[in-house]
This record gives sequence, C-alpha cells and structure tokens, in this order.
Amino acid sequence: MARFARWTALGAAAALLVGGCSSGSSSDGGKGGGRTSAAASPSSSSSGTTALPSSLTAQKLAWGDCKATDDSPAPGNDWQCATLKVPLDWSKPQGETMGLALIRAEARGGERIGSLLFNFGGPGASGVSYLPSFGPTFAKLREQYDLVSWDPRGVGSSGGIRCRSDKEIQAAESVDTTPDTPAEEKAYLQDAVDFGKGCAKAAGKLMSHASTTDTARDMDLMRQVLGDSKMHYFGISYGTELGGVYAHLFPKRVARLVLDAVVDPSADLVGHAENQARGFQRALDDYLKSTGQDPAQGSQRISALLKRIDSRPLPTSSGRKLTQTLALTGLTYPLYSRQSWPVLTSALNAAENGDGSELLSLADGYNGRDASGHYETTTHSQRVISCLDSKMRPTPAATKRRLAQFEKISPVFGDFMGWDTAGWCHDWPVAGQWDTPPASAPGAAPILVVGNTGDPATPYEGARKMADELGKGVGVELTWKGEGHGAYGNGSDCVDSTVNAYLLNGTVPKDGKVCAS
Repeated sequence: MARFARWTALGAAAALLVGGCSSGSSSDGGKGGGRTSAAASPSSSSSGTTALPSSLTAQKLAWGDCKATDDSPAPGNDWQCATLKVPLDWSKPQGETMGLALIRAEARGGERIGSLLFNFGGPGASGVSYLPSFGPTFAKLREQYDLVSWDPRGVGSSGGIRCRSDKEIQAAESVDTTPDTPAEEKAYLQDAVDFGKGCAKAAGKLMSHASTTDTARDMDLMRQVLGDSKMHYFGISYGTELGGVYAHLFPKRVARLVLDAVVDPSADLVGHAENQARGFQRALDDYLKSTGQDPAQGSQRISALLKRIDSRPLPTSSGRKLTQTLALTGLTYPLYSRQSWPVLTSALNAAENGDGSELLSLADGYNGRDASGHYETTTHSQRVISCLDSKMRPTPAATKRRLAQFEKISPVFGDFMGWDTAGWCHDWPVAGQWDTPPASAPGAAPILVVGNTGDPATPYEGARKMADELGKGVGVELTWKGEGHGAYGNGSDCVDSTVNAYLLNGTVPKDGKVCAS
C-alpha cells in the first residue's frame, strides 16, 4: 500500500518525491482534542533549556566526493557530500548521536547569500539522491546560494528504514486496499500490523525519533554548522509542512523560506485524505475535459473499469497481474504532470481492451520498482515519519461510516482514500505526537507560500490556510493557475521570477499575487 506522494514528469531522470501525507489529529474517541505543540513531545523536546555540546555545534563537515547509492548513481564532480552528527533524541542532546547524509553544490556566481536548504517531500524523499537531478531547475538560485539537501533521519543514507524485503513488498501488492468482504478487511488490517512490526524491527530506537519536529531541529543545527545566522529554505509538498514546523519552532531564525505545493496545516489525518481525494479528482476532471470527455461520465467509466479489475485482475506482458490497487496507482501517477496525460490516455485505452501492462508500468514507476524487482523504500520512511507525527488512529468502524462522504468527494479515488485512513497507522507500534502540525510563527520574516490551482496531491486551498496559520505579515500567498504538483520550475515564468526575486533579492510580492501563466 502506497500513499499518493510523488511529483514527477514521466521520462525525467529523477522524481521530486512529495506528498503531504503526514498530518494528524486526535483520535476518533475525541481524546486529546486540540492542537498539541510539537515542542511538547517527549522524543523531541526543545533543546532551548539545555545547551548543545560543542561536539555538535562546532563540528566541521568533511566535504568530499559523493558515492553512488542503492537508488541513484554518483552525481559527479559538481557535488560534494558530508555527514552531519545530530542527537538521536533531542531531549538528550548530549547523549547518543546519529549521522545525516548531506549534499551540496557551492555557489558559483554573484554575491553569496548563504546556504539554501531543500526538502523534496514525501516524507521520505532522499535529498542526496534527488537534488543533483534538478540542478538545472535551480541554476539561477545557485548563482548566490550553496544548494544543500540531505537525507532526513530514517531516510536513505541517514539510517534509512526498510520495513519489508522486495519479495514481501510484491506479495503485499495482492492485498485489497479497498476491502469489500470481512475476509478482505481482515487481510488488509493484518497487513498493516505486519508492516508496522517490520518497521519497528528495522528502525530500533529511531522508530520513536524520526518525527517532523526532530527533523526541524536537525535543520537548525545544520544551519549553525553550515555557518548561516538564519535559515534559507525551499520546501516542496511535505517539505512545506516541515518548513512550517521549523518556522513555528524558530521564528526569529527565519530569513527567506519558500513553501511550494502546500500541505494544509489545519487538516487532520481524515481531512488531509479528503483534501487529496478532492485534489486528484479535480486533476482527473481536468484531464478528462482536455480529452473532450464529460468529467462525470469519464469518472463513471473509470470507476467501472476499476471495479471490473477488482473482480478480475488484468493480465500483463510481465506475467504479473494488474490488481485494482495497482491500476489506481498507475492512474494516479500521470496526474502529477500535464505533460504525462497522453500516457494516461494510452494506458486507460489498453486496460479497457484487457491489457494491464501500461498501467502496471506506471504503477511500478510510482512505487519505485525497477526491472529486476527491487523497490525503493520511500513509502517505508514516509509511514514511519507520518505515523510518529499523527495521533489519529481511525477505527475500521469509523472509516466505514465515512466512506460515503469520501465517495461523494471522488467517485474514483474516494474509496481508496477512505480506507487508507484506517490502514495507514493501524495498530502502530509507537504513539503519534500531534493533532495537526503547528505552523504559527509570530515575529518571523515574510514566508512565501506558493499554491497551484490544479495541484492534485496538495490542493490549492492549503496555501491560503498555511499563509493564515503562519500569521499576519508572515505568510505571503502566491497563486499559479496551472496544472501538476508544484509551481516553481513547472513552466510559469511569472512564478519562477517571483520566487527568484524573493530568494535572491529579498523582494516580497504582494500577498495574493496571481500568476496566470
């Protein structure tokens, strides 16, 4: 089971992994209502009352050649890598430490401003793997910034967590994630339990110390060690949630922050799932309109196809079967980029004619499965982080009561999104930390919040809610009337020039500025 969490253009050399799948809320029973500050969580208590040891604050990064990883080749001589030492438990900053993998490309023109940190989302995206592939996108910013990213704790080369083997992942693809019978429901929930146990065994102590708050504190130590007095940051999708939490914890250390493809900080786990169902249905409707189809009729046709596949999975050229869940995953992948819509048309037509090969190929791309059957583990880290963040553990009974509402929001994606709220953190081995991610940042410098009206994974409405949550005079909203996940580097000169002016010159646009192209 994988949440919808990627930003990519099919055929690109790499993908920006995003998703905003980590908001949380109080339990269905109503206990613990209201927002819980991340600073109050035991595993990530503020270090403000305990000075960090000089072994952390005065460490010198040993930048050197970057090595290949399991999922990406070495990036070349233009990039350098190093390891940052951070506390395993931020409530005990003088205790056990762990290493975070960093990557950078040094500024190469103009007057250097400092380091610009990037988080590509997920949670679970490897900055070490993905930043080099998007160097050309950020070339203008590199004129005055060192471009820096990292593998957050629990991700990639920073203690990356693998909860299942490749064989186990493939076997789990046969589990029905929209169960129709008691037996299917039992298998679905048992699969969730087994996954959590696998994560706990693989992660060890890190299972309780990989929250968004822990990573926000890592960022501030990173800022210090990199030699910056204040933070410059570019967060995409889940990276916007991380940026909001950082601003909340360290408002006076904010210099220039860009939050693009914004996760709604006011949404709990169920609200977030509803937002994504709405966003993907909206993107699907736009796709259907672009092909001359009526969205309601087109959605009905696709829903009927998915139901047929649920009853009888389609054959593929690989010999594997295309299940309903894999078909829905393959359908989702091209919605992240308008340029990929023709690929979706071809895959749907093939499936209608009884061949699931193209949708399976799309699903494999989304799930990070290569031709040899090896899977990336982004969704493993994503689940560990998001379930540590979120307090909410919806019961199957409560989920069933919500299904009609989910299906009303989206006849295609609603059922999957509804059941996902029950299975994602079902019987998780550790408790969650907050109700919804705190993002209020009184006294912070202006933060640029960028929303795309056609964004499928982080619907446009979240940008305004983030701007409001950051606070008056802090959150500044920029709107792009476009398609796809994210705005910067997605084809709008207006967006790119506005973001560049803010990051390079400190020029803050008028709140509410709209880019029509």
